[in-house]
Amino acid sequence: MSASAFVAGWIPRLKPAASARALDLAMGRGRHALILAREGFHTFGVDVKLDAVRDDVSTAALEHLTIRGWCAYLTMYPLPAAAFDLVVVTRYLQRGLFGSLRSAVRPGGCVIYETFTVLQRALGRGPTSPEHLLDAGELRKYFDEWDVLFSEEVEAPEAVARIVARRPSG
Repeated sequence: MSASAFVAGWIPRLKPAASARALDLAMGRGRHALILAREGFHTFGVDVKLDAVRDDVSTAALEHLTIRGWCAYLTMYPLPAAAFDLVVVTRYLQRGLFGSLRSAVRPGGCVIYETFTVLQRALGRGPTSPEHLLDAGELRKYFDEWDVLFSEEVEAPEAVARIVARRPSG
């Protein structure tokens, strides 16, 4: 699967400094972690699938890039607080993780998030379980107190909600 054009377009726009740290949460095969590393972020990735983490770290090494990957159930191991300038999440929804996700972002840092909405069911492909599908307007509510740089919900070619939000500095 190729990288999300939405995510790939935003990553270069959000790089604040040479020492910026980024996390690809639920990274899968690392399609976004590789973009983060290529853009010069100190890149971290986490996923529950060890083989996916290993493959991504190895792929990065072939390009002389470093991705620090770890395998974890995020329900058991919380994200480190204020550790990242940018967190990327795509095609993944775990509602109970939003508190940890928000706290993992440093003040002034950003989140890029893109995942399916309940309207995806009508397309006959992709997730169908309510626990993996956002309701209308739900994603934006998780970032109510943040500065929203971009937010949209689309119905085609996939029904997804997207947001880019910055944690307030103060």
